[in-house]
Amino acid sequence: MHGPRVLAVYLSGEIHTDWRDRVAAACQAAGLSIDFLAPVTDHGASDDCGAAILGEEASGFWRDHKGAKVNAIRTRVLIEQADVVVVRFGEKYKQWNAAFDAGYAAALGTPLIVLHPQEHTHALKEVDAAALAVCETPEQVAQVLTYVQTGGLPGR
Repeated sequence: MHGPRVLAVYLSGEIHTDWRDRVAAACQAAGLSIDFLAPVTDHGASDDCGAAILGEEASGFWRDHKGAKVNAIRTRVLIEQADVVVVRFGEKYKQWNAAFDAGYAAALGTPLIVLHPQEHTHALKEVDAAALAVCETPEQVAQVLTYVQTGGLPGR
């Protein structure tokens, strides 16, 4: 019998907390074979990529437009490579890009795990309906991924 193959897991969503590190640490502690993929989490680099690569714009709209398109190349490639997409909605900021990533993954038929605090349940009900698991902590995400890869349950 062979061990589980490496899973590609795309971690989308808010970039202001350590949730990605917590998921990765819990998965590593569980001995999982996961290749984590992610957007650029340096907020400044993500905002500036279009202008830095393709040239500055006088209008903020067109500057953001360039950056969004360059970021979209990376996002689409990585989501299409992913076996599972995890989308985190944080407490402080509106993550419209995360909602878009969740919809894109759902449209591709890629299994979706959503992570958000309980108080966002109503606002995210349509996103949650598309997800195969809705978690409230990064550790729950790791437990879902453990089950996916090994069939193992927490504490057993």
